[in-house]
Amino acid sequence: MRGEKTAVIVLSWNGAADTLACLASLAKVERPEFTTLLVDNASTDGTVALVRRAFPQVEILELPRNLGFAGGNNAAFRSLRGRGFDSVVFLNNDTVVDPEFLQPLLDELKKAWVGIAVPKILYMDDPGRIWYAGGVLKPATGLIAHTGIRQPDGPRFDMPKPVGYATGCCVAMRCRVFEEVGGFDERFRMYGEDADLSVKVRHCGLAVMYQPASRIWHRVSASSGGEMNLGKQLRKSGAAMTLFAKHGMFGGLVLYPLLLPFRALLGLLRFQLFMRASSQKREDA
Repeated sequence: MRGEKTAVIVLSWNGAADTLACLASLAKVERPEFTTLLVDNASTDGTVALVRRAFPQVEILELPRNLGFAGGNNAAFRSLRGRGFDSVVFLNNDTVVDPEFLQPLLDELKKAWVGIAVPKILYMDDPGRIWYAGGVLKPATGLIAHTGIRQPDGPRFDMPKPVGYATGCCVAMRCRVFEEVGGFDERFRMYGEDADLSVKVRHCGLAVMYQPASRIWHRVSASSGGEMNLGKQLRKSGAAMTLFAKHGMFGGLVLYPLLLPFRALLGLLRFQLFMRASSQKREDA
């Protein structure tokens, strides 16, 4: 009987240095075997040539134009059809993976009731601090939030559990399930595609499973405040409203805009407290 076939899809748009670092980390994953496919969203910084030279074993799909996150990943998945792949992992190019990251995700997908498996994700510039340890999605109030963000890693984040949504930073699925739910919805050009995919999977009676035995690191600055960027928050808010409207989450449609100023203020306060604690820690050191 043949072994399971897995593809890891890495989506890139410029950011060649990040892509090369990501592929270098994937090259250190020796077990289980998998195929790496780089799908390039019409980069203009020479990413494709650099990858061909550094990683000739990596398959490359060059897109003629930037299709965005959803469109690019869907195009990559379509290119795999007919090749007998059982599982697929969608991975951001601004990540590096632990050499043992893949097997725990694939083990979760062997469970019939699991539709998506996601790893523990830590900050690359602060490797002991959580960026994602699960996602909370509450349709009644419109709350969409990462569990554990900016908190020190520890035993309380080491328990596998079903969660509300997966982050598109790293998503593992059986190919059959991804096909059945229609892949990523390309109406979400940026943000929201991952939560939408999670809702579709959960509507099929399957779980989104957080598996902390799998670890990756994401290049998001914990100290720069980039997550608090106004433009980014506005795009996320628009994606959230699209998500609520699509899935009939009427409580979210009403309460999300009403509660947004308070949540934004709370998020800013938490960030300021984090910065103060980090500054105190550096002074004490």
